[in-house]
Amino acid sequence: MSRPSAEDLIRLLGLEPLEPEGGFFRETHRAAGPGRAVSTAIYYLLTPESRSRLHRLPQDEIFHFYLGDPVEQLVLRPDGTGEVRVLGPDVGAGMRPQALVPGGWWQGARLRPGGAFALMGTTVAPGFEPADFEAGEGGRLEGEYPQYREWIRDLTG
Repeated sequence: MSRPSAEDLIRLLGLEPLEPEGGFFRETHRAAGPGRAVSTAIYYLLTPESRSRLHRLPQDEIFHFYLGDPVEQLVLRPDGTGEVRVLGPDVGAGMRPQALVPGGWWQGARLRPGGAFALMGTTVAPGFEPADFEAGEGGRLEGEYPQYREWIRDLTG
């Protein structure tokens, strides 16, 4: 098989829409623990029409880039600073195949313009539960991080 399409990956990996975040996912691992999973892992796919909407989790999340086109990831730190990272295959150009988002940091992502898809994975420890997800509110975050206003609008709209 040549390079698969986003539709191929959705079908072959059994991915489903991830709401309210956006994109497509499938949980691949849940390590049992006393009362709560110790860790969880998912496949995560972005397309040109989808975004990882700005959100935060109370626990650390590690992103793993597997296949496709570069992803731009906005992270906003509690101290009022932030950065845009690029996850992708070209390490020599500054892209990274793995990125940590510490618990409590805001995060969101999109394909770099012109990309067709990106297949990634994430690992969360302790394990993800839906109640952990906190959606970002654009107006409030624009006031706290004015230097990222356009990014915040794109990732909360």
